[in-house]
Amino acid sequence: MITLSKNGAYLLNGKEVVEVNADTEALLKNKLGDKYLSQQEAAKNTMAYNILQSHNTSGNTEKLQIKFDKLTSHDITFVGIIQTARASGLEKFPIPYVLTNCHNSLCAVGGTINEDDHMFGLTCAKKYGGIYVPPHQAVIHQFAREMLAGGGKMILGSDSHTRYGALGTMAMGEGGPELVKQLLSQTYDINMPGVVGVYMTGKPQPGVGPQDVAIAIIGKVFGNGYVKNKVMEFVGPGVENLSADFRIGVDVMTTETTCLSSIWKTDDKIKEFYDIHGRSEEYKELNPGDVTYYDGMIYVDLDKVKPMIAMPFHPSNAYTIEELNANLMDILDECEKKAKVSFGDKVDFTLKDKVIDGKLYVEQGIIAGCAGGGFENICDAADILKGANIGCDEFTLSVYPASTPIYVELARNGKLADLMAAGAVVKTAFCGPCFGAGDTPANKALSIRHSTRNFPNREGSKIQNGQIASVALMDARSIAATAANKGFLTAATDIDANYSKPKYFFDKTIYENRVFDSKGVADPSVEIKFGPNIKDWPEMCALTDNLLLKVVSEIHDPVTTTDELIPSGETSSYRSNPLGLAEFTLSRKDPAYVGRAKEVQAAEKAREEDKCPATALPEIKGIMDKVKTKFPEAGRVNTGIGSTIYAVKPGDGSAREQAASCQKVLGGWANIAQEYATKRYRSNLINWGMLPFIYPAEELPFANDDYIFVPGIEKAIREKADKVKAYVVKDELKEFELGLGELTDDEREIILKGCLINYNRK
Repeated sequence: MITLSKNGAYLLNGKEVVEVNADTEALLKNKLGDKYLSQQEAAKNTMAYNILQSHNTSGNTEKLQIKFDKLTSHDITFVGIIQTARASGLEKFPIPYVLTNCHNSLCAVGGTINEDDHMFGLTCAKKYGGIYVPPHQAVIHQFAREMLAGGGKMILGSDSHTRYGALGTMAMGEGGPELVKQLLSQTYDINMPGVVGVYMTGKPQPGVGPQDVAIAIIGKVFGNGYVKNKVMEFVGPGVENLSADFRIGVDVMTTETTCLSSIWKTDDKIKEFYDIHGRSEEYKELNPGDVTYYDGMIYVDLDKVKPMIAMPFHPSNAYTIEELNANLMDILDECEKKAKVSFGDKVDFTLKDKVIDGKLYVEQGIIAGCAGGGFENICDAADILKGANIGCDEFTLSVYPASTPIYVELARNGKLADLMAAGAVVKTAFCGPCFGAGDTPANKALSIRHSTRNFPNREGSKIQNGQIASVALMDARSIAATAANKGFLTAATDIDANYSKPKYFFDKTIYENRVFDSKGVADPSVEIKFGPNIKDWPEMCALTDNLLLKVVSEIHDPVTTTDELIPSGETSSYRSNPLGLAEFTLSRKDPAYVGRAKEVQAAEKAREEDKCPATALPEIKGIMDKVKTKFPEAGRVNTGIGSTIYAVKPGDGSAREQAASCQKVLGGWANIAQEYATKRYRSNLINWGMLPFIYPAEELPFANDDYIFVPGIEKAIREKADKVKAYVVKDELKEFELGLGELTDDEREIILKGCLINYNRK
């Protein structure tokens, strides 16, 4: 089904793969003659390399400084981004910037708070020359596919699932500060990433959908980091056997592999997609060169992919549905063990009580958002359910088309009627089910979803209140098959269905009538509308000569998600209020964190006000007395006081900058980790002036509540050190070493200034 090469591989003429070994060079020289290319030269023939270089402004093919063609944000992120840019001197959006409203669309949540954010977005689109998509019109990524993508283009979005590679567009999801840099005509600075080929052969069997292929790939590559921070490039003869919608459905899930971005070869099916959407001029044929080198190769035999399920609590917990049904109790036992790692004894978690007569019963099915809400997914699900019904017991089914144009076409071709007659509830375009703000399951319920994630707490559980529910990821087709079987888990390949495959017709007037498009013309006279919950970022001071850090949370889970660092779901109403949102930091993982961080922050505030920090936190005096035994020059003027957290591998998942900024707002000055799960989380730390320390060893020299003194940190950053000495402050100062990793000159300057706002402030 899915296999991985052990080494790099050449792709010849888009069809033949030659893996690298001791004999490869001689073999290829003999086979190719004058056309032979070294690995270094052949790597320049990837589609990814050529798109990146066409957007690179540095003149250095290894140290890239990228300028994107377009930007996208939704209503959980655009307020903070624009507020940051305004504080940094924003006058006009220099490139098209689309503000969609698909996350905070439920305006009843928090009274009028969310609608205030929408009005902020609309007035900013007018003032700065942007594009505003009203609530319920489209989820962010579907609008981008329909109206923004273009062959050979690059798009940066403040949502982690910013992926339009199937349409020939390299897209990346990053934290808000990276979009701020683009709004200020700065660059996205990265080393040239590795490129891993995804070589597809065969054709999916009926009933197998894009989520099945995606889960199978994620299950193979997430745990071993095979594509971490690399570009996935989809090639091979199997690509031609996939529709545009199918490719899009696989592509959007590449985020869950921790890759940097994705790109696919394009063909007539992608040309037809652009034609249908009235943007034929945006199509560009993309193919790798005749001799192309990849840093690795993922082989996907589409013929052999079976209906899949990603069990709680990660998309990589992948099984075939057939395997799950055959080994049900053993796999459910594994789920309980994984839950124990995340939740400890906070909740009593089991799924074994859902086994009825040897079959797994689920209470909820959801087909939604940028992954599940596509036209083809919903049409196939409707065909499976035609003439069937979901029954009148606990099982429910909700379907969210990804855009109003898709919704309208489903109404016109009769598929909505088929779904509703079967008992499904069809709702408007909304991302809520993907992050816990819609269709939250009942306590101890199991939901199967064609959406993007199933992290702990993702669906809205409140572990601190003893409430737990679970999400498993599946394809829309198998969700529909399960629905037809009244909630008993069923693979779509076990259902006889007549897939009608209706043609899609896009009605452009839907957007023309409702979407505000400034056409890039700014109107400085427009007054921005601020709701009472939209707050400015607090002042943040520059890095001091030395740092005294208190460890206020210690997390030893193998991976810590951004959902665990700052919860999604009910906190969304506070996304525009930095101080209000910060109250939720680590609330589902370590409820004591906020109080501990505030105690330390009080000492730093006293220091900044030229008062003795010990007046706010008395223990500081004893700690500093011990520090001065070795560093007598350290004192109130030159030593900042802040908090830090330790996590083994933090930052998997969302691009949301608040996972870092909330720590900063509470006085955080660093993270310490064995490694960072994603580039985007580490970038968020840096852009908020936080030090991304690395301590790779498993045995720690410090523990929760310990103080760590880092002398000369300002000098170390300024002089481009990659490691610094630090000291655990106990009866004696215990020395250890912290890594910083590679930092660009701009990143070092941002840390020195205290945050990106300070760096850009005129």
